[in-house]
Amino acid sequence: MNNLAEVKILIEGFVAGENNNITQATITLVKDENKTMVVDPGVLDDQKILIDALKKEGLSISDVNYVCITHSHLDRYRNIGMFPKAKTLEYYGVWDGGKVEDSKERFSKNIRIVKTPGHNYDGLSLLVKTNKGVVAIVGDIWWKEEYPKDDPYASDTKKLEQSRKKILKLADYIIPGHGKMFRVEK
Repeated sequence: MNNLAEVKILIEGFVAGENNNITQATITLVKDENKTMVVDPGVLDDQKILIDALKKEGLSISDVNYVCITHSHLDRYRNIGMFPKAKTLEYYGVWDGGKVEDSKERFSKNIRIVKTPGHNYDGLSLLVKTNKGVVAIVGDIWWKEEYPKDDPYASDTKKLEQSRKKILKLADYIIPGHGKMFRVEK
């Protein structure tokens, strides 16, 4: 019996347009123990896109009991209201309605929370143990695998570089903020 978590990209994100001004976050599903989490529910032309992606996984909106926001940019969280019964994990803790409690670094048996500032001051990443290895869901620590090294929107480039180094040491795979999962070359 596999006691590791499952991670699946529900909707692959992208950047487009002049100056990358059109964005869609990569929306990820994480399942571990009794937790069913959507990470960065993003902005979509139609919320039915996310509803249909969950349906393909045999899930409905009401099955999601956690939503994680990797940082506080609108392209990460606009659709959070789709999950009115879910608790929200973000930089400051876990919200249940209007009440917030500090989150523990060890969120579950297979999910670890790591603060990763740099793109934004309130960045966090999830390190998830899966049967593939450790998958890091990092928001915009990396926009996508081939995105330029210099993040023009970074709030602190030194902290961003430190966060990237930390993730590279800890992860086998990275799910970036706006693209497909890629393998960490060790």
